Amino acid sequence: MRLRKSVFATNYRHAYPNLWDIAALVVVLAIIVVLAIAAKQMSSPFDLGEPIAIHLSTLYLPDYALRTVMRMFIAMGVSLLITFIFGTWAAKSRHAERIIIPTVDILQSVPILGFLSISVPTFIGLFPKSMLGPECAAIFAIVTSQAWNMLLGFYQSLKMVPSDLKDASRLFHLNAWQRFWRVEVPMTIPSLLWNMMLSMSAGWFFVVASEAISVANQSIMLPGIGSYIAVAIEHSDMQAIFYAIAMMLGVIMLYDQLLFRPLMAWSEKFRTDLEPNDHMAESWVVDMFRQGKWFERIGYFLAILRDIVINIRLAPRRELSSNSVLKKSNKILFVLTWVCHVAIYLAIFMALGLLVKFIAQQTSLKEVFMVIGLGLVTAIKILVLIIICSVIWIPIGVWVGLRPKAAAIIQPIAQFFAAFPANLLYPIVVISIVHYHANITIWTAPLMILGTQWYILFNVIAGTTTLPKELLMAAKLFRVRGWLKWRAVILPVIFPYYITGAVAAAGGAWNASIVAEVFNWGGQTFHAIGLGAYISEMTRAGKPAQEALGIVVMCLLVVIINRLIWKPLYALAEERFHVE
Repeated sequence: MRLRKSVFATNYRHAYPNLWDIAALVVVLAIIVVLAIAAKQMSSPFDLGEPIAIHLSTLYLPDYALRTVMRMFIAMGVSLLITFIFGTWAAKSRHAERIIIPTVDILQSVPILGFLSISVPTFIGLFPKSMLGPECAAIFAIVTSQAWNMLLGFYQSLKMVPSDLKDASRLFHLNAWQRFWRVEVPMTIPSLLWNMMLSMSAGWFFVVASEAISVANQSIMLPGIGSYIAVAIEHSDMQAIFYAIAMMLGVIMLYDQLLFRPLMAWSEKFRTDLEPNDHMAESWVVDMFRQGKWFERIGYFLAILRDIVINIRLAPRRELSSNSVLKKSNKILFVLTWVCHVAIYLAIFMALGLLVKFIAQQTSLKEVFMVIGLGLVTAIKILVLIIICSVIWIPIGVWVGLRPKAAAIIQPIAQFFAAFPANLLYPIVVISIVHYHANITIWTAPLMILGTQWYILFNVIAGTTTLPKELLMAAKLFRVRGWLKWRAVILPVIFPYYITGAVAAAGGAWNASIVAEVFNWGGQTFHAIGLGAYISEMTRAGKPAQEALGIVVMCLLVVIINRLIWKPLYALAEERFHVE
């Protein structure tokens, strides 16, 4: 102990602050002050029905951008918490997996307007006469656009941890807590980081619907870029839309430099196949903190704290006295698990029964069949779009993933296009459709996949970065090229990641259909044929039974498609394409 103290004293006795410390301190304090200002604004007084003015002047845009980014980062923190809890639970327990994964498949297809219909009255009731009510409702809506693909990617990565690493962790007598943080989480970092970046982009895509809330004839405009865009579209102000795009680009570049690029540089420590000539991700923020003496000391203490937390034993080991005690504990655990499952299924069936009764009382059988037909139209459009996007983005994703230098350049560009709200393209789409007398249902369909196609690209890139270098070198040595290389080397590794991205893209496309199949421009409303248009129209008209009918049909179609298409492909990914 005395030796450790003396070494520490030798290293840090003359650790005076330098210019890097001052620069890092300025950055940290600036971020804290900005977040404090945004937090204070979020808790200001508010009465339901009180109009909130949204100004199209560019002077207000920085404040609106700050408010939006604050909501998105709070939602990101909540999404990470959900990911680690339920993603780990589903990966570790088959019983939990049977409930969590189908539930996530359904939830990621539930329209954001459906969540807002429930969350707005709930949070306003929890925080009366305060802006926290609408703010929490908007954050909750953003969480529903961020959490599901992160959870699915994390779950899939945990399931694909190589068995030799698990055997090594048992050989070193790591307990479950240590194995999770030392072995399993590091293996999930590439997929988790790319899905975090994509989730931030998905939050931008739905920010208009989450900030410009219109449910049951109640309209709430929260200060933010989303509301700014909604007002600009309502007034047909192309100049304001251009300013909003420029501000979005600046904000995306800023948090890419301050957050995601440092995270990518930090994640290099988890690469197991790094070679001396490999290009490593770099970040000026990481370099700044590493060269600061004081922040180096803070990092030292944080590393000690991290090791203490990881190596802590949550419960002392106890040896069971006999087999009878072990059998008795297993029986108790089995009974408790069985009771929990019965309670969950009973609650689900009771809720479904009440929902069906509510819908049946206010809708006709003819309308039900009509809604099912609209759902099939939307389903066909989504499946066709997924196939087209897969053909385009899988080769591009593999090419980028195999070239780290290209990934460093393309990453922020892809983030911007993924964050680009589809409704900003509505003026161009509307003008083109009206001018050429085109079919609205067909030519608005690409807007459904515009923001969700990036799930496929980002997950394919994440999967490609995990390709073992030895496997690539062996393929090059034996001159394995063309389709043989794809079938024998690339697909076995990226296929599970692609399936995760395709499932998330399909779920996001169902959600985006609410925005893409109905749009307003200059006082005119355009409707495409599809389930999204029906749900959007019923929500704005304040018809909860019809809205619930549309959401139920959408969820049922998603469950059927998952059972017939995605679940068999997941099984194929785990059985035939899992490389140990």
